[in-house]
Amino acid sequence: MDLTWSFFSPLIIVVIILSKIATRGRTSATNKKKGAKFSSPPPPPVASGAPLVGVVPSLLTNGPEAFIRGCYETMGSVFTVSLLQHKVTFLVGPEESRHFYKGLDSEISQDEVSQFTVPTFGPGVAFDVDYATRHEQIRFFGDIMKPAKLRTYVDLMVAEVEMFGEVSTLLHDINDGMRLVTIMFPRLPIPAHRRRDRARARLGEIFSDIVRSRRSSGAGACHGDMLQCLIDATYKDGRATTETEVAGMLVAALFAGQHTSSSTSTWTGASLLTHPKHLRAAVEEQARILRRHGDRVDYAVLAEMDTLQRCVKETLRLHPPALMLMRHARQSFVVNGRDGDGGKREYEVPKGHTVASPLLLHNTMPHVYHDPSKFDPERFGARREEGGGLAYASFGSGRHACVGEAFAYMQIKVIWSHLLRNFELQLESPFPETDWNVVMPGPKGKVMVSYNRRKLAATTTTV
Repeated sequence: MDLTWSFFSPLIIVVIILSKIATRGRTSATNKKKGAKFSSPPPPPVASGAPLVGVVPSLLTNGPEAFIRGCYETMGSVFTVSLLQHKVTFLVGPEESRHFYKGLDSEISQDEVSQFTVPTFGPGVAFDVDYATRHEQIRFFGDIMKPAKLRTYVDLMVAEVEMFGEVSTLLHDINDGMRLVTIMFPRLPIPAHRRRDRARARLGEIFSDIVRSRRSSGAGACHGDMLQCLIDATYKDGRATTETEVAGMLVAALFAGQHTSSSTSTWTGASLLTHPKHLRAAVEEQARILRRHGDRVDYAVLAEMDTLQRCVKETLRLHPPALMLMRHARQSFVVNGRDGDGGKREYEVPKGHTVASPLLLHNTMPHVYHDPSKFDPERFGARREEGGGLAYASFGSGRHACVGEAFAYMQIKVIWSHLLRNFELQLESPFPETDWNVVMPGPKGKVMVSYNRRKLAATTTTV
C-alpha cells in the first residue's frame, strides 16, 4: 500500500483527540498590568482546531502546501501548528527567518529534526555522527566543490548526461522512501520504506565494491571524480575514510544532487516549453555561444550561459527541491513578523519548538518579487535583481547554505545546453502538478515531450 494523506489521517485524528490542538487567540504582548515590569513577547499564534475537526479537513483535503499557505494568510508570517504532540513554528519571509538561517548551531540546530535521514544515508555519516565529525565530512564536500575541482567535472558530465540504469532506479526508490510520515516514523514498516532499505543496501554494496577495488589496485590517481576525492579524504586526526563512510557520503550526495538535478531539469524543461519567449532566448544564447566556441562545453563556456542560469534559478524559486527546511530551537528567540491583518508583531519562539522555513512561500513573497507566481527569469537580470539576500532560499542560506549549489547549476546547464543544441522539443502532457507526499517534492506523474533531432546552427534566431 502506498502512503498517502488518507493513510496518515487516523494518526492525526487520534492525536488531536488526545492532545487537543490549542485554539487560536494568543493575547498581545501589549496587554500588561499597570505598573508591571517588562515582559517577554507572546508566543506565536497557534492554528485553531476543535478535537475532531479543526486543521484535519484542510490538511487532508488540500495537502501540506495549501494548508501551510492558508495558515499564513490567516495568522500571518509567524505561526505554530500542533502535530503529533510536536510544536512546529513556521517563519515566512526573509526578515522572519533571519535567525533560522544565521543562528548558531548551539541556538537553532539541524540535529534533532534530521534523525529521520539515518536509514537513508546509513551509519557513520551525516546525522548519525556527532557535530564535529559531520562538520569534517561537510569539509570533504566543500573541498570537492571548489572551483578548481568543478572545472575538472565538466567533461565527465558531458560524457554522462544520463545516470546509468541500476543506480538511477535505486536512487528513485530511496527518494520515494522519504515520505512526510518518514519525518515522524523513519522506520515504519510500509512498502516505501522497505523499498528504500533494499535500495540503500544495494547501493552500499555497489559503492563499497568500487572503493575496495580502487584501494586494492592502487590506481586512485587515475580517477579524478568525486568518489576518488572521498576515498582520499582524511580527518584532522589522520584517519582515512572507511568504505562504509564513503558509501554513505556518496549516497547522501547523490540523493540530494541527483534528485535535485533531475527534478529541476524536468521543471526547467516544462517551464521553458510553456513559455516560448524564454525558450527562444535560451536557444539564441546557445547559438551565440556556438559562434564563439563551437561545440566546446567546459567550465568557462558554462559560465557564459547567463540566460540559461536565470531560467534554472527562476525554476528553483517556483519549484524548490524541498517543501520546507527545519531546525530545532535549542534556545527561545524573538522574531519580528506580521499578524493576519498585516500589522507588525513581535513573537518569542519557545525553546523546544521545531522551526520551519516553507520554501515555496519564502520564495514568492509579493513585497520581494513582482508578480511572484509568474515564471519570469528576467527578474534576476542586472536591471531588476529581485530576491537578494535571504529572500531566495532554494539552496538554503546563511550558515547552512548548500555547498553543492554551483555543482547543481553546472550539471543542469550541461543537460539543457545539450538538449537545446540537439533537439526541437514540445511538451505533450499538461504542465505537471507537484507531488507533495514526499519530503523532496518533484513533478507528479510523467512529463511527456515529443522531439525532433537537429543540430543547432550558430545563426539560429527563432524557435
